[in-house]
Amino acid sequence: MTIPIDYETLRVIWWGLLGVLLIGFTLTDGFDLGVAALLPFVARTDDQRRMVINTVGATWEGNQVWFILGGGAIFAAWPFVYAVAFSGFYLAMFVVLAALILRPVGFKYRSKRPGKAWREFWDWALFVGGFVPALVFGVAVGNVLQGAPFRLDGDLRTTYEGQFFGLFTPFTLLCGLLSVSMVVLHGAAWLSIKAEMGRVRERACRIGSYAGLASILLFAAGFAFAEVGGLGYRIAGASDPLAPSNPLHTVVVKAPGAYLANFAAHPWMIAAPALGFLGALLALYGIRRGRELQAMGGSSASALGIIATVGLSMFPIILPSSIDPHSSLTVWNASSSHMTLFIMLLATIVFLPIVLGYTAWVFKVLWGRADTKAILASHDFY
Repeated sequence: MTIPIDYETLRVIWWGLLGVLLIGFTLTDGFDLGVAALLPFVARTDDQRRMVINTVGATWEGNQVWFILGGGAIFAAWPFVYAVAFSGFYLAMFVVLAALILRPVGFKYRSKRPGKAWREFWDWALFVGGFVPALVFGVAVGNVLQGAPFRLDGDLRTTYEGQFFGLFTPFTLLCGLLSVSMVVLHGAAWLSIKAEMGRVRERACRIGSYAGLASILLFAAGFAFAEVGGLGYRIAGASDPLAPSNPLHTVVVKAPGAYLANFAAHPWMIAAPALGFLGALLALYGIRRGRELQAMGGSSASALGIIATVGLSMFPIILPSSIDPHSSLTVWNASSSHMTLFIMLLATIVFLPIVLGYTAWVFKVLWGRADTKAILASHDFY
């Protein structure tokens, strides 16, 4: 069978699609995580907390599917990346999954008993289910940027030489805090649209303002750290984008400043960090002025810009090795076969528009503010 798209193009397409899935997860499940992280601080009474939970209660399960799609795409399109990341970061992944499990349990159990202590316990469990994944996801991205401590032997077997607490360095914690501030801003923007007018919405907007400012400052601090800390890896010499995948056939070297040099070499890429900063400013302005759609659009644009900045700055590196750069994984040496990528692309062309269309329809049907009176009058809410 003759494949109409060359191997190099398919690899770049799937690199882009992986970014689309990560951005889709952040834009949808991101505000769910943000709302959960805000829950104990914006809602003081049980009625208020039930109302806050109901702003995401009907859609959070569907939004979480983007996370599953992202993991599945890495497994299918980038098997070497999946093998290294999910084995090396195993404990971190376990922490994320344990925290995410608290969300459905918290949603289902908090209103099973009327006791105050019982409901407060599950409210804090929901907080953990929102805050911890956001923090760990950011820490994981920080580790990807600075390189993970793994090496590949001649048989492509992975040896990971890091420790769980070694994942938490000053730079990775900065990335984690940026991730938290990003989703809290997104959650606050969502509450400004979905929560009924009143104290809950006012508190969400106030905290969202701080989160927006923190996003701007932490994003800028990340750039400063990349410059001062000399972050960067690059491919040394020629690399054949059409060759079969084999990480040991590509020579990658540590090159301080290479990530920022990508922006100098390709000025159009500056649009990504610019969107990250301008989106946060737009969201901050919209929250403070009571312009809900502007706030939501700005927080979405900011998240898109921040994630795109990471991917573009590293291209074509996907997962560098800090202890053996020669084992680093790139767009050209870590993908599935030419045929596999093509068949998956055909499936994506068919099903991704269906997913996007259905998601848009669901949000249209469920549009409107959560109302405390309706919650009190019904037993079908959390």
